[in-house]
Amino acid sequence: MIALTVNGKKVQVDVAPDTPILWVLRDHLGLTGTKYSCGIAQCGSCTVHLDGEPIRACVTPISVAQGKKISTIEGLNTKVGRAVQSAWEKLEVVQCGYCQSGQIMSAVALLAKNKKPSDADIDSAMHGNLCRCATYQRIRAAIHEAAKHLA
Repeated sequence: MIALTVNGKKVQVDVAPDTPILWVLRDHLGLTGTKYSCGIAQCGSCTVHLDGEPIRACVTPISVAQGKKISTIEGLNTKVGRAVQSAWEKLEVVQCGYCQSGQIMSAVALLAKNKKPSDADIDSAMHGNLCRCATYQRIRAAIHEAAKHLA
């Protein structure tokens, strides 16, 4: 059994220690907001927070999360999380939406540390989060919009 905290709830899962966090979240805990796409940590669709840091859940084994806190898009109920989600809606960032949970999780991690990011800060933090619909300009604008509400 592996003990961890997911979205503020203590849970135990009976899985092999090398099982990727993504599959524990989706298949064992029913949290399907975190998406599978590339499976090799190159696209960012599976981004979640582990003790506040963004990680790629598709390649990170659950054993790494033992005793730590995982936050997913379903549990994003913080001031920063609400500001980012509100900005995403206001600026209509989403096109197909598949990558957006990973995009939002990366944006929240950035704004949790840097309340007034520059374009370069945003580009650096969001690097590796791919959007097949190429909504990168709207993503950047939404991060700036969210930052306005955090200042």
